[in-house]
Amino acid sequence: MEHQSYAYGRNHFLLDPDLPALLKRYWQGWEAHRGELVAFGELAGGEAYRVADHVDKEARPVLVMHDLEGKRIDRVRLSPAQEALLGRLAAINRPPYEGGSWHHHFTQGYLLADPGLYCIQTITGCVIYSIHKYAPEFSAWKERLLSGEAVGATWMTEVQGGSDIGANQTGAHWDGESWRLNGEKYFSSGAGLTDYAIVSARPQGAPPGPKGIALFLVPRLDEKGRLNYRVRRLKEKLATRAVPSGEVEFTDTQAHLIGRAEEGIYYLLETLTLSRLANACGAMGLARKAQLEALFRVRQREAFGRPLLDHPLIRRDLTDLAARIAGGLALTFRAVAAWDEAWTERPPYSPRYHYARLLTHLAKARTAEHGTYCTQLAMELFGGVGFVEDFAIARLAREALITPIWEGPANVQALDTLEVLFRKGAAEGFEGEFVPRLEALQTQEARLALAAIERTLTHLRSLEPAQAQWHAKEALRTLADAASVALLYDLETVGGERYAKLATLYARRFLGGGEYPSWALEEPQVWAGEMSQEIPM
Repeated sequence: MEHQSYAYGRNHFLLDPDLPALLKRYWQGWEAHRGELVAFGELAGGEAYRVADHVDKEARPVLVMHDLEGKRIDRVRLSPAQEALLGRLAAINRPPYEGGSWHHHFTQGYLLADPGLYCIQTITGCVIYSIHKYAPEFSAWKERLLSGEAVGATWMTEVQGGSDIGANQTGAHWDGESWRLNGEKYFSSGAGLTDYAIVSARPQGAPPGPKGIALFLVPRLDEKGRLNYRVRRLKEKLATRAVPSGEVEFTDTQAHLIGRAEEGIYYLLETLTLSRLANACGAMGLARKAQLEALFRVRQREAFGRPLLDHPLIRRDLTDLAARIAGGLALTFRAVAAWDEAWTERPPYSPRYHYARLLTHLAKARTAEHGTYCTQLAMELFGGVGFVEDFAIARLAREALITPIWEGPANVQALDTLEVLFRKGAAEGFEGEFVPRLEALQTQEARLALAAIERTLTHLRSLEPAQAQWHAKEALRTLADAASVALLYDLETVGGERYAKLATLYARRFLGGGEYPSWALEEPQVWAGEMSQEIPM
């Protein structure tokens, strides 16, 4: 790995220029955990980086369908290196349930970033969340999941429905002793690895559409120790090879109802919000790793008689990477802060919870765009070898492709954004937070962001529902960018002048539609962060 990656073997926490400011701003008392985060940064840049590459290229999970006696077991065989690492990574799910902060979890998820390795922790975390909040009678299973002794999963997707949960056809009936499920899930992450899954199904007699969906907890083995469902096959995927995903069949599968059946769709959406935040962290984490690879590359590679770093066009691309990553991270950590304040709420929810949902939609959709763009741009900075699978940068770009799709593509995020903006009243919360902030700044870029918010919300309010949907994706992008500008300015108080400059760059590019101003050419602290100290000017 050391011959194929510039970022391997380096501490990804210590190299990160934005985390200290973000943590200082949003996570009170984070310094008490600094040593743990430094150690995790070493793991993320070392063993985890290497194992992810090893699994991707040489040791994908393999489905083992039968044991020595010919019984169906439907278990995956993992690389011993991945198996050992997963046991160590399980601890990232513990903080929120031990009096800690969600920032602790998501910071580690961002540092880890690898979609396969982090996905396993995320889907396990969603099962832990559901048990903790709505099914405490299964606390023993929760402890197994928290310890890393067991793995969880979230299985909702059906082939005819895709992102439309209301189209689910998996049925649930009560046989007098327990709930039984019949149906199939078409894309089930963690298939063959999972010990406890949360599964969406429609109880007999439930109304059509999403309001008829209930949420069930399904163990791998039923109460008699028999295989409780079958894994038909694993999927071949372009990316995220470290997490096995496949098709799962339920035939009179024993299941346990979580909470109240009529509230199942709300529980499901809560876990989806949690997963979307993880998706945003993963997208930005991949972008950061790609940026690190590119920063080391351009310092060591020469073209036209001088280091790549000395060329203005290269510095322009590095500026693009820095602005996108800082803006995406600022929005993501603000969304995490909102979730940290609202996650204990139960239906019916308060405006505070719906506002957390809105920020999550904005962060998930926009960071996915930034993540894919950043990894592809970093690949381009490598030149021809960037497209060769031998090198880590190619895998990062390939992995990033999944972030706009998992947990709902931009179309779904846009529809959900319209719902929470106007049906749930989150537009007032958004205006209440960002309009006064931007009005107080009195800069040209702040006025640009303020005008974008006012123009976008006024336009959406004037439209019929079908017309609003037509404009929803661009509106989502604009609101996310305007919020990112305000949040970058906000970081100046804890992170210094660099963030005011990043806010200016971000606003000029993504709200003004122009090129980055050329003064950034001589601002290595902006586009290289902590590494600028090693760059001669």
